Amino acid sequence: MTELAALLAERPGPDRAAEEAARARDGVLTKPPGALGRLEELAFWYASWRGEDQPMVRSPQAIVFAGNHGVVAQGVSPFPQDVTAQMVANFEAGGAAVNQLSAAVGAKMDVHALRLETPTEDFTQAPAMDEESFLDHMRSGWQAVDPKSDLLVFGEMGIGNTTAGAAVALALFGGVAEDWTGRGTGVDDAGLRRKAEVVARGVAAHPAVKRDGMAALRHLGGREMVAMAGAILRARHLRIPVILDGFICTSSAACLEVAAPGALDHCVAGHLSAEGAHGALLERLGKAPILSLGMRLGEASGAVLAISILKGALACHSGMATFDEAGVSNS
Repeated sequence: MTELAALLAERPGPDRAAEEAARARDGVLTKPPGALGRLEELAFWYASWRGEDQPMVRSPQAIVFAGNHGVVAQGVSPFPQDVTAQMVANFEAGGAAVNQLSAAVGAKMDVHALRLETPTEDFTQAPAMDEESFLDHMRSGWQAVDPKSDLLVFGEMGIGNTTAGAAVALALFGGVAEDWTGRGTGVDDAGLRRKAEVVARGVAAHPAVKRDGMAALRHLGGREMVAMAGAILRARHLRIPVILDGFICTSSAACLEVAAPGALDHCVAGHLSAEGAHGALLERLGKAPILSLGMRLGEASGAVLAISILKGALACHSGMATFDEAGVSNS
């Protein structure tokens, strides 16, 4: 945990010289200032983390982590935990939505199943993970990142993980369980009330983790959530920009931000999902979503789709002619 604290504290920052050079280039491109709206800001953000004033995305990586949750024993999901392993097999066979979207944007896709045969502890009864398991899965996420990647997106699969994500958000940001609890894979009204009650009981069982990012993640999260946090932290140290996915991914990332404010400066939000509390979570993190398409699939699908928007932003920024190059008057 001491090493983890040091990695959070000693993270690198953006390259401001590259950002300023990118802004200067934008000022002489063949368009009115600000005409491309947020695409321009995305280009500046990406340039600042890659240290280039005319960058392009060439080697994006999508990573899906899968884990099972002991809290499913509380009846929070209409699906059995066997579905997690079945979906992992579907990812590996190339049959899931994220496989198709990754192929469409040219992203390398990797899948990591994390001890699916042994769910985490039921967090209403005990911490979801002990310290050793927590650190093991932080390392799993850290090691999953390909240092040759120039853009990363992370996704998850795990029956019960919207319950874990809601519990983590409640512990970090307060309010009541209903503020953070959504329908996940489709619970009915009675199931939603039961789920919120489980979230409230879980957080109440671990009062010391409130406003403590790493403790909340260990006590209430899942292995896939811990691995995503580890991967996001590794990306920061490699200066690889990250596009966040939906509610679960954002809840995991929020633990880093609460533990070390500014830890998510290398991240943007790929989309606003239909999971009700995702918007509130993004607001707490100050992240405006790139897309809002009513998606709630998880598995990095929204973040992968947002890669195409970032690629478009960089194609314009790095490929457009300047006024001088095009022989166009800028006065």
